[in-house]
Amino acid sequence: MQGKIIKGIGGFYYVHVPNKGVYECRAKGNFRNLKIKPLVGDNVKIDVINEEKLTGHVREIMARKSELIRPAVSNVDQALVIFAAAQPAPNLNLLDRFLITMRKQNLDTIVCFNKKDVVADHELAVLKETYEKCGYTVCAASAKKQEGIEEIKELIKGKTTVLAGPSGVGKSSIINLLYPQAQMETGNISEKIQRGKHTTRHSELFFVDEETYLFDTPGFSSLYLEDMEKEDLKDYFPEFEEYEPYCKFQGCMHINEPKCGVKEALEEGKISKVRYENYLLMYEELKEKDRRKYK
Repeated sequence: MQGKIIKGIGGFYYVHVPNKGVYECRAKGNFRNLKIKPLVGDNVKIDVINEEKLTGHVREIMARKSELIRPAVSNVDQALVIFAAAQPAPNLNLLDRFLITMRKQNLDTIVCFNKKDVVADHELAVLKETYEKCGYTVCAASAKKQEGIEEIKELIKGKTTVLAGPSGVGKSSIINLLYPQAQMETGNISEKIQRGKHTTRHSELFFVDEETYLFDTPGFSSLYLEDMEKEDLKDYFPEFEEYEPYCKFQGCMHINEPKCGVKEALEEGKISKVRYENYLLMYEELKEKDRRKYK
């Protein structure tokens, strides 16, 4: 029997089999020997142990078309990152770190600013323009007033989308508007595993519509840039690319070098000051990491 892992917790994998239901499965021991761990989003073959109780074993993991390290999920087409436009004020340093993490994993990202009803129009326009200028698709929504939800539905249609965002930005409210059954399904599984149902602790997959899936992932509060050299960081700021040919020095880091095209664009207001400051902060962080490594 074939299905898709929609949740994994405490060594159990919950496998959705179309027209059958959700089977509670353990993974067979040979995965451990092969050092393979089933991921949420995996298409798998299962052996049914008890049809009445919907239990089984994961026997085989089908080939993955993609695999993310953070969050650890598979078979994803794109990411939708949700931040509040206000209440709380968006932590753009955290947002930029997330965008870099997704870009490193070759995943397109849509940026959504929720709570647009509690922020001034011009502030929202600045936020949107900042990230649209970098080449990202940006949308605004209000879960409270149910605005912008249809636009999000169009953006996720026919794709498997991983949702992410810090706690308190209304991510769960948006999921419940996109897919009202999510509340009920989360409740059912939570009851079975005796966990709270209001805070996402683990990645979870929802089947929204034909070929449309949503991954809900735990809220994040910090992201460290891993496996990255400070010299490569600039490549993850797509807005720099246009101005780099005007840099005097090849391999310019756009920090202290004279005649730097990126810094000139910054002074002319063509590059976001906030984004550039975040670049400097992350560059220093990576530089410090290097210093510690070679001590």
